[in-house]
Amino acid sequence: MRPSRYLFTLAAIFVVLFGVVLGFGSGSFKERLKPKLGLDLVGGTTLTLVAKTLDGAPPNADSLEQAREIIEKRVNASGVAEAEVVTEGNSHIVISVPGQNNDTIRKVGTAAQLRFRKVLVAAQDVPAAAAANPTPSASASPNPSGSASPSPSATASPKPSATAAPAAAPSGSASASPSPAPTPRPEQAAVLKKLGSAAAVAQQIQDPAQVASDPAMMAALEPFRKLTPAEVAVLPVEMQLAVPQVTCAMLNDRPAGSVENVNEFAVACEDGSNTKLFLDKAKVVGTDLASAAANIDTTAGSSWKVDLTFNSEGAKKWTALTREAFNNEGQACQVTQPAKTGGGQVCQVAVVLDNTVVSAPAIQAVLSTDSEITGGFNKTSATLLANQLKFGALPITFDPGELQTISATLGTDYLQAGLLAAGIGMLLVIVYAFFYYRLLGSVITLSLLLSALLTFGMLVFLGRQMGLTLTLASIAGFIVSLGVAADSFVIYFERLKDEIREGRSPRSAVPRAWVRARRTIITANAVTILAAVVLYIVGVGSVKGFAFALGLATSLDLLIVFLFRHPMMTMLARTPAFLSPRVSGLGRVLQHAREDAPASGTTRAKEA
Repeated sequence: MRPSRYLFTLAAIFVVLFGVVLGFGSGSFKERLKPKLGLDLVGGTTLTLVAKTLDGAPPNADSLEQAREIIEKRVNASGVAEAEVVTEGNSHIVISVPGQNNDTIRKVGTAAQLRFRKVLVAAQDVPAAAAANPTPSASASPNPSGSASPSPSATASPKPSATAAPAAAPSGSASASPSPAPTPRPEQAAVLKKLGSAAAVAQQIQDPAQVASDPAMMAALEPFRKLTPAEVAVLPVEMQLAVPQVTCAMLNDRPAGSVENVNEFAVACEDGSNTKLFLDKAKVVGTDLASAAANIDTTAGSSWKVDLTFNSEGAKKWTALTREAFNNEGQACQVTQPAKTGGGQVCQVAVVLDNTVVSAPAIQAVLSTDSEITGGFNKTSATLLANQLKFGALPITFDPGELQTISATLGTDYLQAGLLAAGIGMLLVIVYAFFYYRLLGSVITLSLLLSALLTFGMLVFLGRQMGLTLTLASIAGFIVSLGVAADSFVIYFERLKDEIREGRSPRSAVPRAWVRARRTIITANAVTILAAVVLYIVGVGSVKGFAFALGLATSLDLLIVFLFRHPMMTMLARTPAFLSPRVSGLGRVLQHAREDAPASGTTRAKEA
């Protein structure tokens, strides 16, 4: 063979790789050689969202990708720099953002199902202390405040401070008084069975405002406090409204999507309020919106608002809904406000996002295309809500999984510890190589250094081209790859010794040892690469980083084996030092071969 051809090929690869890295990068020379570091090394927040379906099966791949794109748009629109949103496996989405952005990262993955519903009835959520010592203090007189007007940006968000608790629900709506109920769903039946007699007591409530003043009834309803948010979600809406033990905190904690059915009545609480609102069927939904934008509310000082613009179909629905609310058609709303002009009572329309009422303005006129949501927003919350509405609802419901936060200081410590571990691992391999193989140890050392440089160049290049980041798991994969590289050395050098023991000269033993060791080296590395590929496909989170790093380092080491290690061994076989037992590292093998050579010659002479 001609070793120079292989070495020139390897040199050309290095020149091209680092030429691209240095020539097409930005910033100083040092900046161009800096790999992209993961959040666990520079500090940041990572949240894993787990998709949830009704049947428990993994979601459709297209739906998962659509959800990822929506979440990515929300994250980018929130102003967070260098954020990353990726799918992992068939049911996970991982959101990674630099810095401490816990609130932002949690909210961008919410369902953001927007519904506009008329407020029909209100009932006060009785605090635990009041429930333990009931007094006849529940109010039945509504006193909400706020308004909505037809100007392009002129609505207001009320904050109800009292409650209305009528004896019966309004005509045309669900009733809070006992009435024949449909057959409960299986999950609902299980909850009612768990409640036992408390469910029967709840069904007899006719005036929710009077429940808190009845100690016997309050005691009978105590089992409702033990329900989980998921169990509360399947209760009949009449019970959710009338039972004081079903608090706003429990209603707000219901699983995402609990009140998204537009054809069902719902119970929800206004954000920050302890008033439960009985809501009409949804007449307008988030998909009826054309756009949403966060702007400063000039009528309320430094507060922020969310301006809404409906599409053509949505504008028709919104006009019909506001006409119903303004005229209180059929006297459906028992919670009303005085009209600012013309007298009469008008309804409130609740803006329901997921399970929470974010605003409930009183409709003071029939509105059309443009409206707004107000309610004590700051810039961050208004922008987040606008982005959630603007980019649409997620097609899948997610449960928040692991939330990991790493400080920048801790990330630096991790990086130093990881690099130290990698350096110690390489040093131990080099010390062992020189101790056991001597001159051949220089080949091992140079191979490891070249492999490390090639891996580093690929890290920078791939980080720039496809966002590959160096993480703690990646460093672990590179450290493990050192053992794989050492194995290929041992296979080759031990096969070389076997050839010399069989009577061949070192120069002729090198190519024969290479031919016989090559297949084993390729097989061993292929098994490692295959394991890394499988681990990358089925793995989640940091496991993927470990698998990619292991596969990349092993592949590059295999390249070094063919383009450097074998050519260098061929060149060394032609030097006098390679023939010295003390220098070459072949030791006793060469010595025994020389001692056996004269004896073999004498024997052949005698036989002749």
